[in-house]
Amino acid sequence: FERIGGMDVREKLLPALLKPAGYVSAIYGKWDLGIHKRFLPLARGFDDFYGFTNTGIDYFTHERYGVPSMYRNNQPTEEDKGTYCTYLFQREAVRFIKENHQKPFFLYLPFNAPHGASSLDPRIRGGAQAPEKYKKMYPHLKDTLVTKKKTGRYEFRETPDGPVINQGVSVSKRRLEYVASITCMDDAIGEVLGLLDEYQIADNTIVIFFSDNGGSGGADNSPLKGKKGMMFEGGIRVPCLVRYPAKIKPGTVNDDLLTSLELVPTFLKAAGIPLPEEIVIDGYDMLPVLMGKTASPRNEMYWQRRADKAARVGHWKWVESEKGNGLFDLSQDIGEKHDLSHTHPEKLKEMKAHFANWKKQMADAEPRGPFRDY
Repeated sequence: FERIGGMDVREKLLPALLKPAGYVSAIYGKWDLGIHKRFLPLARGFDDFYGFTNTGIDYFTHERYGVPSMYRNNQPTEEDKGTYCTYLFQREAVRFIKENHQKPFFLYLPFNAPHGASSLDPRIRGGAQAPEKYKKMYPHLKDTLVTKKKTGRYEFRETPDGPVINQGVSVSKRRLEYVASITCMDDAIGEVLGLLDEYQIADNTIVIFFSDNGGSGGADNSPLKGKKGMMFEGGIRVPCLVRYPAKIKPGTVNDDLLTSLELVPTFLKAAGIPLPEEIVIDGYDMLPVLMGKTASPRNEMYWQRRADKAARVGHWKWVESEKGNGLFDLSQDIGEKHDLSHTHPEKLKEMKAHFANWKKQMADAEPRGPFRDY
């Protein structure tokens, strides 16, 4: 990731790899890979883009802390200011499929929901936002204002009827906005899937839904430990739903270790497109795994975020972080409750050695110098 704010332009992205085979590609939603023209989606292989160019926005104003952030292709726009952004990304996705369903297409639909809003209003900041229609579906999650003892850091009244003493929101409001925003997104995804059925292209279309991190700001990651930003499973393990009726039996459950690194080789293999010889990637084609034909070829994975570190090798997991350390056997302890560092010192040493070796590999692979935190 370049210090000037974008993904290295020498990296070839999936839509650019699909283009020679006649694929038309679009992205509607979050693009956090650079705002300069050379970093925007149309310069990276996409044919159409409508979305925002940073980490998070206010769901209605489309501003990041007061700064307009929406783009239509290469141009900033405020054409839909005031409209809930999930509706906008749904609208664009539906239009794209209607216009391109007779062609091979790649649609990337990164909803911002339920990411925390980047709003100037402190009562909104950091939490999801949802339309009233969806909040009314959850009357048991009322926006109550209660005491500090019950709400912790979200307290903003000393008593239920007292004056505002700081700018926060109640836990119940966080939860309400969170679940309502997810329900709205679920409806949007349902319309997209329904359109694939309507055009009778569902059997020949791979749909993959997943998150880039564990939940926070109203989420419950139980039985996993931790949340977004942490090295524990609650921060890095996410569900992944795949619909591909022609190849994967509906209702199949697979617990093998797979990552987002598998997406590019999987899509290219399914499309019959060879990976260019000059491109070296770390992922695997995961379709044989999802079809039950073979076990996952991925046996290990590593993470680093600032000073926090984690390594997964087989069913063993090592964590060294600000929020806690430990060695865990995930096959017996998915909640990472029992630190086995003292009873398995050799395994701990082995896991640290695996991590150190990975760091060396990353130093060789980094085109702009040694591995850095950012």
